[in-house]
Amino acid sequence: MLSIYNTLTRKKEIFEPIHPSHVGMYVCGPTVYGDAHLGHARAAITFDLLYRYLKYLGYKVRYVRNITDVGHLENDADAGEDKIGKRARLEEIEPMEIVQRYTNHYHANMAQLGMLSPDIEPHASGHIIEQQQFAKKILENGYAYEMNGSVYFDVEKYNRKYHYGKLSGRKLEDLITNTRELEGQKEKKNPYDFALWKKMTPGHIMHWPSPWSEGYPGWHLECSVMSTRYLGEKFDIHGGGMDLLFPHHECEIAQSTAALGTESVKYWMHNNLITINGQKMGKSLGNAISLNEIRFFQEAIHYLKRLMILCPSVFLSFRHTTAVLLTFQTRQYRLRKKDWNDYGREWLCSTGLPLHPPGRLMPLLLNRKASMRLMMI
Repeated sequence: MLSIYNTLTRKKEIFEPIHPSHVGMYVCGPTVYGDAHLGHARAAITFDLLYRYLKYLGYKVRYVRNITDVGHLENDADAGEDKIGKRARLEEIEPMEIVQRYTNHYHANMAQLGMLSPDIEPHASGHIIEQQQFAKKILENGYAYEMNGSVYFDVEKYNRKYHYGKLSGRKLEDLITNTRELEGQKEKKNPYDFALWKKMTPGHIMHWPSPWSEGYPGWHLECSVMSTRYLGEKFDIHGGGMDLLFPHHECEIAQSTAALGTESVKYWMHNNLITINGQKMGKSLGNAISLNEIRFFQEAIHYLKRLMILCPSVFLSFRHTTAVLLTFQTRQYRLRKKDWNDYGREWLCSTGLPLHPPGRLMPLLLNRKASMRLMMI
């Protein structure tokens, strides 16, 4: 029996797939404009473990993890420069060179961490036509509007029939009060409406023809499109980091419901964040720590718990290590080889993780010289 904490219902539920013996799982992958960091690893490891365990239980699993290579603008908003396009402009190369480089790096990192590859890894840029078709459905159903060549989702109209904010717990009244108007967003009916399709501005590198304008899809649209394209209009699990809960996943629910007339996802799962000195780790924040053999480091802490690094200069290594200290609220436990050997030998061996020495499970270790504490909050 498997229990899953469902972010949508805010409670732990017994997992029951929509189709017995088959599981469809979609996980939001990286935006490939830079190297992956520990935060990316935490999400990847969380859902890699879930994927392995579902297979271990005998389910036939289709695991889809996307690559975002277009439409993700700075600050996760509907204004500003495309993150990949900006990197390409600064390096004076093609955007798809940036995409290929960092997709290759990401795959190499995942291999170093012992990740299984997803069954399908679709790229947003490879599904432009499908995204346009999805936007057309939402327009035809009356939950979007065109303005000056861009197409926006009408959040207020959607909220009259459905509930925008059901995943994140946010209320539309609060969004009306707190949402600020960004530059170039005056054409929206409301500042909290979000783009399904954006008309390109001068100098925007990545763009495609559409019925509305030469432009590009909004960031949120790709996941609604690719998840239902490969898993069907209803599927079991949608995963991602806690930072994607709002607005990205909230907008996904709204888009899919507006286009299809029903919600697509049964179980929403979100791993918590890794923070550096209390701040979320992120490439755009300039505080990211790149991946460096951290599989056991991640697995020691439950995916729903926030992981705070108090000494970011310390890097983890499996090979030059001796001990780790974890703080679980007010109690402390030192992990020893015996703890790991007693912890599900058959299951952990089935994951293909490192064993050291052969036949014995390797403990989670840190360099004894490093005074680093990992805290669960």
